[in-house]
Amino acid sequence: MDPLASLSISAAAGLCLGWLAARLVGRRDGGADPAPRRAELEAEAARLAGERVRVDGARAEAEGLAARARARLAELAGPDAHAARKAALEELDRELAAERARRVAAEVAATREEADVRARAIVCTALQRVAGGHAAERTVTSVDLPDEAFKGRIVGREGRNVRAFEKATGCDVLVDDAPGVVTIAGFDPVRREAARRAMVDLVADGRIHPVRIEEAVAAATKALEAELLETGRAALLECDLSDAHPRILTLLGRLRYRTSYGQNVLRHAVEVSHLCGAMASEMRLDPRLARRAGLLHDLGKAVDHDVEGAHAPVGGDVARRCGEAGLVVNAIASHHEDVPQESAYAVIVQVCDAISAARPGARSDSAEKYVRRMKDLEAVAAAFPGVTEAYAVQAGREVRVIVDAATVSDADAPVLARSIAKAVEQGLSYPGEIRVTVLRETQVIDWAR
Repeated sequence: MDPLASLSISAAAGLCLGWLAARLVGRRDGGADPAPRRAELEAEAARLAGERVRVDGARAEAEGLAARARARLAELAGPDAHAARKAALEELDRELAAERARRVAAEVAATREEADVRARAIVCTALQRVAGGHAAERTVTSVDLPDEAFKGRIVGREGRNVRAFEKATGCDVLVDDAPGVVTIAGFDPVRREAARRAMVDLVADGRIHPVRIEEAVAAATKALEAELLETGRAALLECDLSDAHPRILTLLGRLRYRTSYGQNVLRHAVEVSHLCGAMASEMRLDPRLARRAGLLHDLGKAVDHDVEGAHAPVGGDVARRCGEAGLVVNAIASHHEDVPQESAYAVIVQVCDAISAARPGARSDSAEKYVRRMKDLEAVAAAFPGVTEAYAVQAGREVRVIVDAATVSDADAPVLARSIAKAVEQGLSYPGEIRVTVLRETQVIDWAR
């Protein structure tokens, strides 16, 4: 019921009350008996009370209908201004967030591209400024003899001279291995060099017996220790660095007699030092600090026969004990990512170490091992389903995998590349790193006749 209906009912009730009052007044004026009129009035009052109850019910119903109508109108009209403003701002925030994400992604891509170009320029500039030699200096482990008669004198009566020499030097002596040559074998390159020098002195002197052997070995060891210090100082001067702790100088000298894949470690360290200095200059960092970290980065290789652990953390610990700066210590210990890198100098040392080791001709290897490693690399890549051909290129530092386009999709290519890389890491032993490139091509051919 609408509000107009409720007003009509109220007006009708008012008219009924007016009519009843007029009748009562007329009867009062006619002088009729009051008892019947009282009863009639009571009955009329009861009837009017019932009408009032019905009118109140109709009014309540009309008010409920009006409230529901207002709610429906508000629903049809939509939210109010505050809610509409809030919804509009939320939508704008979502649009701005999406736009911000797109702009950030574009900036990151542009920054990476620019950083890649600048990094390549820095590396090329550093390589052009450093003209290091690539010839590997090998440790000499043989001594020429004036004649074959010296072999008997070296062996001595019942082999006593050989036993005395091996006991004093810790190296093995091979007399009958080749004519006119005596060969000295040992795992420690410094001991092997001391033994070689002692043998040269003994052969030159001609007097070979246990007492003379001990004297010659002691003299050769003392002279070699002094030479190790001088070699370390010469390396510092070559890299334009100040003096260092005597232990560091000695360890640098020991690196002269250590090789890694045929590459002399001391020459490698000097080359890395120059590369680090050139890169640091291009990046506006301290070149002296970078050269120092580069020169000492393989210090642990000089003590790895005596101390357990990887050479990078061992070298960092030695440098710390000898009073080197914290940045230098971290660069030494982290150049193989054994510990977290804490500065740009650590990254520079790691990059320059890889560049020096990867130079063509810097490291030597036998042709047989090289060919076997290339074949193993191709076999690992070709074993995966969907691979049609696999080629090892760039001296085994990259494997290019050609896949069947019908079997391997574009979405599957990154997964396949990662799986091949994991298989190479677990199944092969190799220096540096190997790049895995997956090539997928779809060709559609038709003929116009």
